[in-house]
Amino acid sequence: MGEITKQWYVVRAIGGKENKVKDYIEAEIRHNHLEDYISQILIPTEKVFSVRNGKRVSKDRTLFPGYVLIEAALEGEIMHAIRNVPNVIGFLTQKDGTPVPLQEDEVKRILGQVDELIDSEEELMEPFILGETVKIIDGPFNSFSGVIDEINLEKKKLMVIVKIFGRRTPVELSFVQVIK
Repeated sequence: MGEITKQWYVVRAIGGKENKVKDYIEAEIRHNHLEDYISQILIPTEKVFSVRNGKRVSKDRTLFPGYVLIEAALEGEIMHAIRNVPNVIGFLTQKDGTPVPLQEDEVKRILGQVDELIDSEEELMEPFILGETVKIIDGPFNSFSGVIDEINLEKKKLMVIVKIFGRRTPVELSFVQVIK
């Protein structure tokens, strides 16, 4: 038997059920021994940081809600097996109903984007500068503006001078609690 050529396809899923779809497809692969035909299932995600109750919380957010990427050779009953997985709507198709494989440059861009997100820790999008004015977006001083007086990169904290009742008051804030 010759080499099986696989391409990346987009499977449409019910929004919010992407991980369940991935689990179901992986179970289907194991149960029907389809490892030769389906090699990878991917849900591109990114880490999002937010502040809840004064604590920094990280959460994975799906980059393309409602879509699951799958590297497969759609031969024989493979396409039918994937379509019959619970929470799957179908493939991204042409007008005649045939699944459209992703182009190689699109796959590289998406996979590269995912690799960058995995490699990058909580990087700061824009570095803060001493003396810069920032707006507080979280905490008891929400919607106040202040000037950066001190930056602690290790702790990812800023000392911001805020005017409260006409007095200059130093406030220690996390990087995610302020915007430029």
